[in-house]
Amino acid sequence: MFKEKLQPFIDRYNEISELLSSPDIASDIKKMTELGKEQAGLSKLVEKAEEYIQTADAIEENRELLGDPELGDLAKEELSELEPRLPELEEEIKILMIPTDKNDDKNIFLELRAGAGGDESALFVADVFKMYVRFAEQMEWKVEIVSSNEGTAGGYKEMIAQIKGEGVYSKLKYEAGTHRVQRVPDTETQGRVHTSAITVAVIPEVDDVEVNIKPNEVKMDVYRSSGCGGQSVNTTDSAVRLTHIPTGIVVAIQDEKSQHKNRDKAMKVLKARVYETELQKQLDETSSQRKLQVGSGDRSEKIRTYNYPQNRLTDHRIGLTLYALDDIMNNGNLKLVIDPLIAHAQTEAIREAGL
Repeated sequence: MFKEKLQPFIDRYNEISELLSSPDIASDIKKMTELGKEQAGLSKLVEKAEEYIQTADAIEENRELLGDPELGDLAKEELSELEPRLPELEEEIKILMIPTDKNDDKNIFLELRAGAGGDESALFVADVFKMYVRFAEQMEWKVEIVSSNEGTAGGYKEMIAQIKGEGVYSKLKYEAGTHRVQRVPDTETQGRVHTSAITVAVIPEVDDVEVNIKPNEVKMDVYRSSGCGGQSVNTTDSAVRLTHIPTGIVVAIQDEKSQHKNRDKAMKVLKARVYETELQKQLDETSSQRKLQVGSGDRSEKIRTYNYPQNRLTDHRIGLTLYALDDIMNNGNLKLVIDPLIAHAQTEAIREAGL
């Protein structure tokens, strides 16, 4: 019975309340913080669970009164309101029971890189980045460019940005992978459609507690930054390249004129990438967790095609096709894609958990 599955969550919530009021826990700040977070994570589920149990009990009581000459009509009226609410609550609870991704509330580093397609690929990096900026504006998120490397004919060979706001990772984590574009480049005189690709990485921002990189694990090189066409070239060694020796991960930042600022930015990106590598390793080792993903999150996986001549966007992971590419690219109406991806992930998670 569904009711029986809910009771352990209510019991745990009440148990935490008792623990938090005990003197032993009050003196242990770390334990108190952990329990507080656990209870906060359970609060909405427990609220819905209690409503579900009350509704189920009320339905049972009213059904027993249906044959009563005095109260039967009132019971019938009550049931007409209560019975439709029960399956609604059940679906809401199932979503709340899905194991949460600990990174969902984190800010992210968004990394876009030109792939196959040369200049056209670099131009598409710029277009996709604008799409994310417009979506971020809708979500009231803050976007800050961390590093950029311009292409020879415009666009960007590489773009790294930090996006801060509520639930950034939870919305954008399914964007990781290879994005393919099909369109007629401006330089194409014959009107032929060209195919090119870029890769997108979505990396949760981490703090020092989550990733501890020792100073002797990082090699730092400094060099002079180079602007496009000789512009914005520093005469001092302000550009910074950090190499994480254990993993071989390299981060190079040259956008700031200060070596110190470039190093700080590079270290933040490096920590995030080391964390992401560890996450991917854990994901590869846990096959059941992999099933909860929409795709693998692998940067080499082709996840989406943007076909400009047909005004079509196709997400290959869930078989979603939308003829609204101009709205998505120009207005950042990415909800049209993200909402179905989240819904699919939730359905898969519910099925995996056997709810």
